[in-house]
Amino acid sequence: MSHPLVLIAGGGIGGLSLALTLQQIGVPCLVFEAVQELRPLGVGINIQPNAVRELYDLGIGADDLDQVGVPAREWALVGLNGNDIYSEPRGELAGYNWPQYAVHRGKFHMLLYAKFVERAGKDAVRLGQRVTGYENNADGSVTAIIEHTDGTVTRETGAILIGADGIHSAVRAQMHPDQPPIHWGGAVMWRGTTLTKPIRTGSSFVGLGTHKHRMVIYPISHPDPDTGLAQVNWIAEVTYDDPSAHETTGWFRQVELSDFAHHFDGWEYDWLNVPELLRGAEVAYENPMIDRDPVPTWRDGAVALMGDAAHAMYPTGSNGASQAVIDARELGAAMLEHGVTAEALQAYDDKLCGPVSELILRNRGAGPFGLLNMVDDRCGGEFDNIDDVIPAEERAEFMAKYKAAAGFAIEKLNNADRMIPEGAKVTKDA
Repeated sequence: MSHPLVLIAGGGIGGLSLALTLQQIGVPCLVFEAVQELRPLGVGINIQPNAVRELYDLGIGADDLDQVGVPAREWALVGLNGNDIYSEPRGELAGYNWPQYAVHRGKFHMLLYAKFVERAGKDAVRLGQRVTGYENNADGSVTAIIEHTDGTVTRETGAILIGADGIHSAVRAQMHPDQPPIHWGGAVMWRGTTLTKPIRTGSSFVGLGTHKHRMVIYPISHPDPDTGLAQVNWIAEVTYDDPSAHETTGWFRQVELSDFAHHFDGWEYDWLNVPELLRGAEVAYENPMIDRDPVPTWRDGAVALMGDAAHAMYPTGSNGASQAVIDARELGAAMLEHGVTAEALQAYDDKLCGPVSELILRNRGAGPFGLLNMVDDRCGGEFDNIDDVIPAEERAEFMAKYKAAAGFAIEKLNNADRMIPEGAKVTKDA
């Protein structure tokens, strides 16, 4: 008796993390990805220690991650006048058993793809094929409807289908046909990278300004040993009080620096010159900060959602990619317990849908950057001593609540058992 086949719609970070997990536990899968050629697209993202732990357990270690990013040492919020609001060490420096990584999204994506193809073979990923819908069958199986780039349509039947096809997921649209449109609250991000010397610790994640008008800055490569220069990722962000004042645009539309740099004129400090940082970028991209309203379930029969298809969220908590990795591992753990079945999908849904839906709304409400809101409300964003504005105990309590909600509280993570036990396999008769 052969193992039942898992169909995966989408070959992004979530879909490939799941594919690697299934290969690890002995479950065959096919990944259907709409693009004909995968390329290292995007700029910087963060991978939190809970997800790094899972990557290590997948055999993707520090040597691999150092090729696509750099361990983060510090997370800091800074007020408009350049004074610290809050800072803390990150990763192993904070006491985690695993680092936090800031990586180039596209290079990380290509790393996952290379690892999966190396282990499962190129035929396990079908490029130029988009899953456009599905049919739950009477025998409990599911059939994916697949549109090819030449316009032809084919069908593939498997035991289960996982929709990892992103914020514009066709699988989700069929599962929840009455879902509201994509939500945009008025925030616009301009993103890019600049070759420059990293600030503060040399590997710091810095949020500067106010919640409605800020920069986020962190390196995504190790510095050159001769020049000290690294690729530094930056996000320039403005929130419009009237969302209709700025037309929402497509994801990652290339723009001119002059379109937005004026918002940050005068942001010059003895440790950072923001206008100079922006001018040093080779290219800049604009996209609205968007998410989707939570849905009551990620499962329909033999079909489940994961990653952005399940829980597209504002990037304020730096945990969208991390949650996609966790989704993949939780799905694998559920299959170890329940087999490649709809029962496994239900167990996964029961565990994650509710808590992660709360996280979507928490991030919409500013996530960890909520401290900037508090500072802005109490003093307009400028101060001499942050303790006079928000006591240290209040700041620490705020951050602890966020970490707990996002799933990377230190002691809980460090003491948790492996999600996928070493050497565990799904038995054929499961």
